[in-house]
Amino acid sequence: MASVLTVILNWRTAEMTLRSATAALAAMQGIDGAVVIVDNASGDGSFEQMTAAVAARGWDKGPHGVRVLQSGRNGGFGAGNNFGIRAGLPGGQRPDYVYLLNSDAFPAPDAIRALLAHLESHPGTGFAGSHIHGTDGTPHHSAFRFPSIAGEFEQAARFGPITRLLRRSVVAPPLPVATGRVDWLAGASLMMRQSVLDRIGLFDETFFLYFEETELCLRAARAGFPTDYVLESRVEHIGSVSTGMKGWQRIPRFWLDSRMYYYTRSHGRAYALAATAAHVAGGLIWRVRALIQRRQVIDPAHYLWDMSAHAVRWAVSGFRPEAK
Repeated sequence: MASVLTVILNWRTAEMTLRSATAALAAMQGIDGAVVIVDNASGDGSFEQMTAAVAARGWDKGPHGVRVLQSGRNGGFGAGNNFGIRAGLPGGQRPDYVYLLNSDAFPAPDAIRALLAHLESHPGTGFAGSHIHGTDGTPHHSAFRFPSIAGEFEQAARFGPITRLLRRSVVAPPLPVATGRVDWLAGASLMMRQSVLDRIGLFDETFFLYFEETELCLRAARAGFPTDYVLESRVEHIGSVSTGMKGWQRIPRFWLDSRMYYYTRSHGRAYALAATAAHVAGGLIWRVRALIQRRQVIDPAHYLWDMSAHAVRWAVSGFRPEAK
């Protein structure tokens, strides 16, 4: 029987992480494997709280007990998950599959089994991810095309004729209505074939947050291992609990760093600059329309300026990610 290592990354959301682990344990019933919770140096007592709760609930008993591990540093999403992946199964055994689950995501009882069954029956597929929905059942956009110059322009312009013209480059097309191939999936509920990770490597830890799963899926696709969206695997997701993305008043430096690094690593420096220029051009089109039509500009304050200034600094001094 194929084995699955479920990795849940925590950063200052101990109670929610334990709720996620409860759902994961129910969904792991009958599957050979284990659950590991990685605390990303929360520094708020999360590690101690979760360790005590796991022991009190008896989750740490048996050969496949839940482990709570301390990463020792907040290196971001990729670094924290890499720590859990490298830990492997109890005893150091390597799993056949790694399943990443966000601390604010709660799989249905058959969600993990559906991903496992899909990968077992599709040996050419590298990664498989779930249908993600909110607490009210509303689907979350979690299946995407790889970002591109044209996609950046379309996304920022928010203009119907441009979208129709560049429809094959839309980064966030309508969600698939059936299980099938996509470019990349959000990492809230993502199962990865261990043999593929052995071949292409784990998350690039230069990314602190955002774009790391995009880059990993692109690396897998270039190695011949595509990603599939599995409609039958359903996971409830709150979203942005640790990152606070929904409340951003200004775009954070780490997002700009991740975006620029993604393009540079995947396509080169010239492409990264061209993608930024396309986004700024599209954003200016949107702002002119918003002014004429008296619409509210919904981007964070100084968004285009911050993106432009960041690109100029990067072009002049090279890529220097913000110190954490």
